[in-house]
Amino acid sequence: MQNVTLNNGVEMPILGFGVFQVEGDKTQEAVEAALAAGYRSIDTAAAYENEEAAGAALKASGIAREELFVTTKLWIQDAPAEQNTTRALDASLQKLGLDYVDLYLIHQPFGDYYGQWRAMEQANKAGKARAIGVSNFAPDQLLDLIINNDIVPAVNQIETHPFRQNVDYQELMKGEGVQIESWGPFAEGKNGIFTNDVLTKIGQAHGKSVAQVVLRWMVQREVVVIPKSVNPDRMAQNIDVFDFELTADEMGQIEGLHTGESQFFDHADPDMVRWLSARRLG
Repeated sequence: MQNVTLNNGVEMPILGFGVFQVEGDKTQEAVEAALAAGYRSIDTAAAYENEEAAGAALKASGIAREELFVTTKLWIQDAPAEQNTTRALDASLQKLGLDYVDLYLIHQPFGDYYGQWRAMEQANKAGKARAIGVSNFAPDQLLDLIINNDIVPAVNQIETHPFRQNVDYQELMKGEGVQIESWGPFAEGKNGIFTNDVLTKIGQAHGKSVAQVVLRWMVQREVVVIPKSVNPDRMAQNIDVFDFELTADEMGQIEGLHTGESQFFDHADPDMVRWLSARRLG
């Protein structure tokens, strides 16, 4: 497995397994299957309501803790944000059955995220989170956080896929020492991604699926990516992307698919709206 080195020296697998929208009773089985397939990076969140099941899978695997990379995320905390962030991390650690997480992210840039970040800096210094970062932060929000705080976020996890590539934003982050991480790498199947002519033809040239082409494109761009599946065969396929390489021409063809549009928020995706509304974001 290929790793990236975060700005504090922590090594993170470039390809992991995400459990967004995986129901709690299915999460343990899915994570166990992912670990059996070779994944060592698992991404969850307090808001997903499946940390406990993910933790049970980690324990059942018998894999040494130092071989695993576990990410979870802080949901929006009411004031006083610093105290509530500390409590939230402790609650996540208890559900996961861990003494520390490898990466702790602010899930959304809402509420007193300055206060949240101060508490996360303390958690990092105390060893409860080996690295800390953010998710869904726009460039101005990310730069503001960097300028006005002590620790530069190690990661910014944002919507990134062939239709929303974030090339310029990735370069900005790289200049600040922030690793880009993709959520929604397959755009949740939107915009005909799995039948796209460009991606299909590239896949045929390598004997690979569209999903494998997309993940390989991410890897070659040095984008950390966390595909999700509850199908063990697809899990195994998604991690099998290190035995081929896209040519410069093929990378350019995929670059041509960029529109810059979100496949989620900009189009008021009803599933996403319902999910956010349930958490008072509407």
